[in-house]
Amino acid sequence: MEKTDVLILGAGAAGMFCAIEAGRRGRRTLVLDHARAPGEKIRISGGGRCNFTNLGIAPERFLSRNPRFALSALKRFTQWDFIARLDAEGIAWHEKTLGQLFCDGPATQIVDMLVRQMREAGVELRLGVEPGEIRAVPDGFEVATSRGPVRAASVVVATGGKSIPKMGATGYAYRVAESFGLPVVETRPGLVPLTFAAQELERLKELAGLSVPARITADGVCFEEALLFTHRGLSGPAILQASSYWREGMPIAVNLTPGADLSAALRAARDAGPKSAVRTVLARHLPERLARHMESVTGIEGPIGAQSNATLERLSQLLRQWELRPVGTEGYRTAEVTLGGVSTDHLDARTLVARSVPGLHFIGEAVDVTGWLGGYNFQWAWSSGWAAGQAV
Repeated sequence: MEKTDVLILGAGAAGMFCAIEAGRRGRRTLVLDHARAPGEKIRISGGGRCNFTNLGIAPERFLSRNPRFALSALKRFTQWDFIARLDAEGIAWHEKTLGQLFCDGPATQIVDMLVRQMREAGVELRLGVEPGEIRAVPDGFEVATSRGPVRAASVVVATGGKSIPKMGATGYAYRVAESFGLPVVETRPGLVPLTFAAQELERLKELAGLSVPARITADGVCFEEALLFTHRGLSGPAILQASSYWREGMPIAVNLTPGADLSAALRAARDAGPKSAVRTVLARHLPERLARHMESVTGIEGPIGAQSNATLERLSQLLRQWELRPVGTEGYRTAEVTLGGVSTDHLDARTLVARSVPGLHFIGEAVDVTGWLGGYNFQWAWSSGWAAGQAV
């Protein structure tokens, strides 16, 4: 039977980074993945440029039953540490909005860097291998695989969550956790477009394809970025962010005029051009299609000169607080991440090891730690992988 010091299941961002650290510490390390190529999520992320971290890493920008759990790993291996590694490799990068960092060139530069550094650290990577049952044995674990069993002193589960099943995502990590008696926090799609019932979609269909700046509020948390109307409902960065806080049956509030109160502007427009249609006035502040739609939503009839102060205030309030009620999300098919995961109550924050199962670690998206959109989840992958790599 094949034996190794460290067996890492999953050749994604967290798994490969963990392998590099373990290999550099002189640990015999084997990485297995069912995919045909490593780092596929890295390759497709950020439109192929990989939004690899964010300058604004902070614990409050991660969702978890224990949001401070991630702090230990994030402080010990920071965004600046990962940036330094890219700089040392000569991989050029740039900042977009809100502290988001992207490669200047293709994301495959990062994949290539990780694969090369694993090789230099003596790590063996095997692709096209399906992991199976893990059981505890004297001095470690025995892991069934599609190419035969492997024994290891330490096992790191880095197989991610359920998001994007067409790339092979499964709930394997959660099944492993439960087989060892570790609880799993309810999982659901995160950073995902929201969908509406047929009746609401019919009303919104004329807006499909339109993108506007907006402030979206879900469960009291606000995000101000682009909003995109789709043929299924709503998407865009603001919606993806809010989706992590939205739950079934909950409304969202859409502010179409963030940073502005149109009450005074509407009254001034009424005085300056009383014969203008309301939609014409709104089109000075919103795209024309959206202006027409909001006029119809209010049920206002007649030119703006016929509208009272109370009516104009009601219109302004609607633009600031347009309540919509999604019925669901597009699911794991398009979700960027999985919310929930292996409970942090049963993991050591410093090493990511299961407290009741010495030698068994869970890292990356498999854990109940989910970051905001914008590079936060990749930083959690680097940081959690690094932390486990120091301990295996």
